[in-house]
Amino acid sequence: MNANDKIQAFVINQAMNYITGNPQKNLPKLLNWVENFWGEAFSDKAVLFHEILDDPDNIWNQFIFSLWEDIDNDVLKTAFNNFVINGSIIGDRKQEAYRKELGCNIPWAILLDPTSACNLKCIGCWAAEYGNRLNMSYETLDGIIRQGKELGTYFYLYSGGEPLVRKADIIRLCEAHPDCLFAAFTNGTLIDEAFADDMLRVKNFIPCISVEGFEEDTDFRRGQGTFKKVEQAMEILKAKRLPFGISCCYTSKNVKMIGSEAYFDQMIAWGAKFCWFFTYMPVGKEAVPELMVSPEQRAFMYDQIRAFRQTKPLFTLDFWNDGEFVEGCIAGGRRYLHINANGDMEPCAFIHYSDSSIYDKTLLEALQSPLFMAYKEGQPFNNNHLRPCPLLDNPGALAQMVERTGALSTDLQNPEDVYELSAKCKNAADRWAPVADGLWEASGHCVECMAKRQIA
Repeated sequence: MNANDKIQAFVINQAMNYITGNPQKNLPKLLNWVENFWGEAFSDKAVLFHEILDDPDNIWNQFIFSLWEDIDNDVLKTAFNNFVINGSIIGDRKQEAYRKELGCNIPWAILLDPTSACNLKCIGCWAAEYGNRLNMSYETLDGIIRQGKELGTYFYLYSGGEPLVRKADIIRLCEAHPDCLFAAFTNGTLIDEAFADDMLRVKNFIPCISVEGFEEDTDFRRGQGTFKKVEQAMEILKAKRLPFGISCCYTSKNVKMIGSEAYFDQMIAWGAKFCWFFTYMPVGKEAVPELMVSPEQRAFMYDQIRAFRQTKPLFTLDFWNDGEFVEGCIAGGRRYLHINANGDMEPCAFIHYSDSSIYDKTLLEALQSPLFMAYKEGQPFNNNHLRPCPLLDNPGALAQMVERTGALSTDLQNPEDVYELSAKCKNAADRWAPVADGLWEASGHCVECMAKRQIA
């Protein structure tokens, strides 16, 4: 951390301490001070902040102040420091410097699978196929994080398998890297009082609990009794003032429920502060293509999530339909990459092909490998950023990259030919294209203009 970073971190940390004393009173005061100090340079942003902070009925006013009301102060400050200061100020500068120097993607976040083991067997989940055979040691996980921090990456997410099968190692990694923020996609059934107390102690771990709607929808995919266990976990977290979010996979079977106002209200009532939405991907030979959403269902989620952002105090991300906000695909290290429990470095959690192993290459060497460089050269894969994915939205793009780079399937049990996988997505992609183009143009974008801009 250079001198300027230290000064900026100190100022932001002091501001956070000041706000915490009395958020309702001190946050508007701090905004006025910043506005006076920076003057016209801050004027555009100040208007937006005033719209939020000066109006108690503004939904984002309610959301912001709920963070101080509902979350332990020390946990909130730690999350803010690690996410904003380390991850988004210091980290961004380091990442951008390395991108320019090395000519490759540098990730803002890394998704890790500590294990392939899981205590559930959900319908359509590829992880269920692997069993408990694959695990990365603590030393390997620690080494990945240390390499990532050197590149400016301070945000680490766990998936699996069920990552909380490795509770002890996850907490140990939080202790070893107090400057990082950790999260996990978890089914939530292994969260108990003892683990919540560990979370409260380390302060830098946030679970993202997978819930597929209400009891009937959740138990349909995850097994009888799962929903009640998940609700119990959320009650424990809420009582201890620990932040958590929800992860939703919307399918052809549950999309109406997932996108309903009743479900958004329920997530808020549970105490969730954010929700990450995923659409079902037919990955793995045991996948169920019938669970893929139709174009009409995907457009429904597009409309619902945007509407509820104006009326519900819940931060939401849709990893496909929000492509317009991140200029397309974020995988391949552009913003994130995935390392599975076998150590294979994959461009994305849904792309099970690799030409690099963490046991044979460093993280940086993998980012410079043919497959990851192919991703960098191909992004964006479509000038309509509502069609961002090289698999789901642009079938053929992934297959060409895999063939050209010699990448291999990382599914040890049932290796899947990339052309067969892509074929499962072609009909959905063809049907989504005109719908997506209509939404893109309705939101004020022009596909042809974007194409010309890319060429220029």
